[in-house]
Amino acid sequence: MKSKIDPPKTTLHDAAEAAWPICLGYFPIGLALGVLAQKAGIPWWAVAMMSVMVFAGSAQFICVAMLAAQASIPTIIMTTFVVNLRHMLMSSALAVYLPGIKSRFLALYAYGITDESFAVNMTRFRDGKGWDRWRALIVNHLANATWIIATVTGALVGQFVPQGAFGIDYALTGMFICLLVFQLQGRIYLLTGLLAAAISVTWSLIIPGDSYIVGASMTAATLGYFLKLRYRRSK
Repeated sequence: MKSKIDPPKTTLHDAAEAAWPICLGYFPIGLALGVLAQKAGIPWWAVAMMSVMVFAGSAQFICVAMLAAQASIPTIIMTTFVVNLRHMLMSSALAVYLPGIKSRFLALYAYGITDESFAVNMTRFRDGKGWDRWRALIVNHLANATWIIATVTGALVGQFVPQGAFGIDYALTGMFICLLVFQLQGRIYLLTGLLAAAISVTWSLIIPGDSYIVGASMTAATLGYFLKLRYRRSK
């Protein structure tokens, strides 16, 4: 693989170049989470532990909101479990590019997978221009370090930062829109994205809870696969 002959500085440079937009987006989002956690009465060290052990923005936002609402622990665990089921889909998609890798490396790599790092690494793996597991791993953990620093900072200075300041409330939405645009590399991808949007909205209106996240992802991915298969056969 290319990573065996590339010097460490080149590998680190390539990974940092790919990771900096994620890190830039993570800071305001992590700051917002820290602020919300501080206002919910969660100490900064608990926020740090959550970011290290969970490292999942949507799940952490949900957890903080549910803690503030005094929800039961089993309910919080089950809700965050369902929300994070999408990581199984992302890990399965990335596994194609990591054949024959030792389980210890895969465990360390899987820990750092998020929606954003998945999108960046998948795009570069698919391009096939020298991207390898070490670059992908560094992307994951640069993002991880930024997230931890941002959430702890937010928890420490939360009392001085008003909610919604600096457009923090839109940062998460904006970053997801940007990541989606990077994935739209053809008509089939665009159609799959539209299907996912339609299915998720319909599902959320019919079935209460957060199951629409996993349900829409799996359904749209399956439909997209068959669309792509049909397209190839028609050529």
